[in-house]
Amino acid sequence: MEPTPVTPSGWYSVPEVADLLGLRQRDVRAMLKDHRLLAVPHGPNGATSVPAEFLLVGDEADAPGVLGSLPGTLTLLADSGYDAEASFRWLFTPNDELGSTPVQALRERRTHAVRRVALTLAF
Repeated sequence: MEPTPVTPSGWYSVPEVADLLGLRQRDVRAMLKDHRLLAVPHGPNGATSVPAEFLLVGDEADAPGVLGSLPGTLTLLADSGYDAEASFRWLFTPNDELGSTPVQALRERRTHAVRRVALTLAF
């Protein structure tokens, strides 16, 4: 049986992300298209939503912004054939090698460990 992904701590709509980051909505959509940010359908209407773990807000270092290691990791996953939904599941599913979810490891600045695990996905 495959492990169950952890539920994100919160969700942001595209307009909310734009407001948080001080960007236009079309810039956020370009980030989604270019694998610099990830959104998946969520909620009763299946609205495109960004997990809160992908953004740095408030008193966090480099706030406001996108988690710095996320774009490169998303590109690596896309190059391995992962679509947005598969990337989301992988990032939020506990990984034995990391001892946490990949997204938590990214937030802990363990980028190299996450990408080392991600590199094995295409093989």
